[in-house]
Amino acid sequence: MIRLEGIPVLAARLAAPLQSGQVIRPRSRVERVRALLASSGEVDIEPRELVQEIERNASVPSGGGDRFAGYAVIGLPFKSGHVLALRRFPASSLGPGYTSVWHRAPSGRWTFYSTIAREQSCSRYFGAERDGNVATPIQLEWCGPAQFRVVAEGAHPLTWEVTLADSFATRWMNRAASLLPDAWWRKRFMLTAMGVAARFILGAGKMNLAGRTPNGQDFIASPDRVWLVQSSRATIDGVDAGQVGALPEQARLKDFLIPQRGLFATARSYLR
Repeated sequence: MIRLEGIPVLAARLAAPLQSGQVIRPRSRVERVRALLASSGEVDIEPRELVQEIERNASVPSGGGDRFAGYAVIGLPFKSGHVLALRRFPASSLGPGYTSVWHRAPSGRWTFYSTIAREQSCSRYFGAERDGNVATPIQLEWCGPAQFRVVAEGAHPLTWEVTLADSFATRWMNRAASLLPDAWWRKRFMLTAMGVAARFILGAGKMNLAGRTPNGQDFIASPDRVWLVQSSRATIDGVDAGQVGALPEQARLKDFLIPQRGLFATARSYLR
């Protein structure tokens, strides 16, 4: 279990009396977190609604180095050995926004699909472990409040359907994130704490929110809000990826670890 004392602001809030007309003193820390969520008055927002807002108003994060803002399927493993990930960054310090889909075949071969040149997209950082690059239009269509479809054309066509879901665990993580000062999301101790929380609370396996990319840049991933991938279907180059599920050995690209459970997040990324 994660020790909340390692997250000072959240710990302070959880230790304080909760005001909702009277003082609430739950018997356990889990009950206290649940009470904090219930008393916060925070209205749940559907993924599509938040994504539409990002697409309209995304701006490049402040700071130095390469910076991006948008949303992503951080990673999604399939029992067959296929792995998929999505990056959609409407705001980029390198130039135009872009969409990228990452695919790892059961053989271990990585292919990156991208709507722009590799020098301005994910291959700039992960290309050293990438075996193929497909420059192609990528369609991303929201079919419902929490469902979307990705279609990448080209020599190795890909179709991917994703349904997202909220849970008590994701609401806990999102509420914890909302209590933290923005500047903390670029500090190693906080990124480590949230990575450990994601591992045990979300069952996502080991996660690194900071580290080194295959091409040698340092990366920081700062998720703002997270949902679980409830279900997914994918076909890559005519092959059905099969059922979603954890892999015997967690997939990775240098220090970046693909979650063992599908996660979708709105996020900012920093690389230098």
